Order: sequence, then C-alpha cells, then structure tokens
Amino acid sequence: MPNLPTTLPDWLALIESRHAETHIDMGLDRVRAVKERMQLQFECPVIMVAGTNGKGSTCAMLESILLHAGYRVGLYIKPHFLDFNERARINGEMASDAMLVEAFDYVEAQRGDVSLTYFEFTTLAIMHLISKAGVDVAILEVGLGGRLDAVNVVDADVAIVTSIDIDHSDYLGDTREAIGFEKAGIFRPGKAAICSDPLAPQSLIQHAADIGADLWLIGRDFNFQGDQQQWSYGGRTQRRNSLAYPALRGANQLLNASAALAALEALRMQLPAGAQEVRTGLALVELPGRFQVLPGRPTTVLDVAHNPHASATLAQNLGNMGFHRYTYAVFGIMEDKDIDGVLAPMAGLIDHWCVADLDSPRSAASANLAEKVAALRPAGAKEGDFSVTAFPDPAAAFANAVSRAEENDRIVVFGSFYTVAGVMAARKNSLH
Repeated sequence: MPNLPTTLPDWLALIESRHAETHIDMGLDRVRAVKERMQLQFECPVIMVAGTNGKGSTCAMLESILLHAGYRVGLYIKPHFLDFNERARINGEMASDAMLVEAFDYVEAQRGDVSLTYFEFTTLAIMHLISKAGVDVAILEVGLGGRLDAVNVVDADVAIVTSIDIDHSDYLGDTREAIGFEKAGIFRPGKAAICSDPLAPQSLIQHAADIGADLWLIGRDFNFQGDQQQWSYGGRTQRRNSLAYPALRGANQLLNASAALAALEALRMQLPAGAQEVRTGLALVELPGRFQVLPGRPTTVLDVAHNPHASATLAQNLGNMGFHRYTYAVFGIMEDKDIDGVLAPMAGLIDHWCVADLDSPRSAASANLAEKVAALRPAGAKEGDFSVTAFPDPAAAFANAVSRAEENDRIVVFGSFYTVAGVMAARKNSLH
C-alpha cells in the first residue's frame, strides 16, 4: 500500500481528491460490499433519523436525553461547521483526530479496489468508530434521502422520518410522494418506523405496510399538547406530562421532541429513561445553527434554513421575537436550491440584505442574488430603509451588517450551512 496520510486534514484532502466528480453514484452495492468486509455491526440499539428538516434537532434531543439517563451514546451527525470531528460524537464529546485517522485507515485497508465517494468513505469510518466505542446506543443521521444513503447499509431498530419537503429534487424527485418513498427506505420489517410529519405522504405509509414495519404516525400513535409554560407527550402506552420546552427554539421543535420521545417509548425495554432525565435532556440540549440566538446585542440569529419549508419556519420564529428596528440578513445559498421559495417568506421581514458568495462550486452568485433581492423592495421604501449589497464571502457580509446594525436591530444569518459556517469561523477568529 502507498503511504497513507497520518493526519486528519491530509486524510480528508485525499478522500476529497479521489472522488472529485460531483455526481452521486446511486446504489448501495459498493458501500454494502465494503461494510461486509469490515464486518461492521452494532451490538446496541440503533436509532436512524431522516427527513428534510429537523433531523439534527431530533438527533441532538435523543443524545441529550440518553446522556442524562446515564447511557454511553454514539452520534453521527452532519454536516460540520468548523471541524470535521463534529460529525462523530462519543458520549457527548467530539471524536479525536487520532480516532478518526484510525477509522479511515481501517476503511482503506478493507475497501480493496472498491471506489467510495467522500460521503460513503467517511460514513463507513464513523459508523465503524462508533461500533467499536462500547456505546449503549447509536444515533445515526441520514444525509440526503434515505433509501440510497450510505447510512442505510445498517439496519435500524427504530427509524424516524421528521419532515418531508422538496429539497435535492435532482436526486429524490420533485413531489412529496416521491421524496416520502425515499425517506421510508430506512424502515425495516417488524421495527418501529416513526413519522413526525403531520401530513405523512401516502407513499411512506404504503411502504411501511408493504414491508411490515411498525408505523407510528403523529396524530394517530403519538401526539403532544402545550401551553405557555409546559407541554406533554402522549404515546401508545406512555404519557409524559409537565415537560419543559426544549432549549432549541422554534415552531417545529415539539414535533421533533415528540418523535424523539416516541423512539424512546419504542425502546423503553432496552433504554428506559425517567421523567427527570427527559426533562433535563430537553432543557439542556444544544445544536448550533438551528435558530441559534447568540448572546449580546444587536440580536444575532444563525439558522441553516436552505429550503422553503425551513425558511417559512425561520420567518415564523423571527415574527415571534418581538420588535427590532431594522433586520439585516446575511444570505448565501446554493444555486440548485429553490431560491425564490426560500426568499418569499422572509421578504417582509428583512430591511437590509448583505448577500454573499459561498465557498463552493455550487454557490449562487451574489450579483444574481442581489438582483433577486432588489425586487423584494417594498413600495415606497425610503432611502435608508432598504438596501442590498453583495460581498465575496459570508465573513465580509457579516462584518458589514455588524458595522451598520445598532443595538435595537437584529442580524439573521441564513441560506446554507456554508453561510452559517463562514460567520461562525469569522466570529471565532475575531474572538482570538
């Protein structure tokens, strides 16, 4: 074998350079072949989470509750903001470079002449790392879709589909029915299959019936109720009352929390969790970039919303925040997204747009974004009340917004993981 990299950055650069073409080789045969050679298997319950939006939040809530209940938890979550290590967590801590390098070495040794994409290679490595870490439960977030996602070479004991909306239509289809079928691909015969989308597509319901999965639908098998102070969960056999609202803010978080509690109900014999552990886990859960409100003034909100469904939720959450004189947006997005659909719910909320190019070949050009956004100018807006400026990157756009915003204003960073990551990196550098 040629000399393999010895550091994590060198390994990541090698994997990226190998399979540089951007197409996705659909099908799991190659990944499955390498998985078999690796003898990859989990000796603990596996919870798998797919969905258009809400996957990360649901994973984070499950992790937090189970950690507070005293279990050793392995979590695979993506993408990362600042460090690749964020994708692999063992017992609440990011995996070390050394752990990841060892896992990459192992996949490389086992794959032989099988070509793997960046995503497939890193997914197998992280699943291997978690399977060998002596955890009591593994939580695996699915990337795009479900049926053909590399994570799906593993059989889940509980599979969750959070929300189904149109995103990645080149790969997954352009209807909710087509996408629902792809997401339902993570369901397994005889195992709990949980869907927390209030309008579950018929294709998902039908697929669960066809394979004999145990389908849990929100509104039928589990539900929630809440008032200003607290909320309660009701499942098939379990009620959980007077729960604190999750620390993750926003309109859809009770749907996500209910899905997490339904999964724990389905696994209550293997992973019992008490009322206090559930309360504490929800109260202390953290997840960067999901309606994340930073401390200090002006108010700054980071949100990875990059499709119309997520953007509508973000707009609703911003509307519930109380008065701000002006709202500045730092916005960058991928060219292949439904850009008009993402902008529409935000149009009436943003006064000053700072649009940016992103560090990706798929980035929408900031000059084109500036044109689209200029068309949203309210009729009769005065000179200082509306503006659009283009920047070469999110850091420059954010610096401009910060220089102009006063303490009663707010800044909203959204449109892509790359937009939020660019601002996070800039803030981190400015703090050092």
